[in-house]
Amino acid sequence: MPETIRNNTALSRYELDADGITAVAYYRLAEDVMTLNHTEVPPEAQGRGIASRLVHAVLEEARRLGYKVVPRCPFVGQYIARHPEFADLIL
Repeated sequence: MPETIRNNTALSRYELDADGITAVAYYRLAEDVMTLNHTEVPPEAQGRGIASRLVHAVLEEARRLGYKVVPRCPFVGQYIARHPEFADLIL
């Protein structure tokens, strides 16, 4: 089953369905700034790169929409540090 990433605007989170679970990245939008507050992967699915795939997709979406990013979530901050191609998004 292919992975599906969606923006659940009602809950202010991006969702990734993978390996039979749903991982989420909570955000807050204010004008052209996306604050990424928390990334969550169920414990039984951790260590499979699911959070990385989710954060990558969210950052690509932020870039596409012209948003700057505030990485309040430690995982997002670490991901950007390991992937400097997204450093230009940080506010």
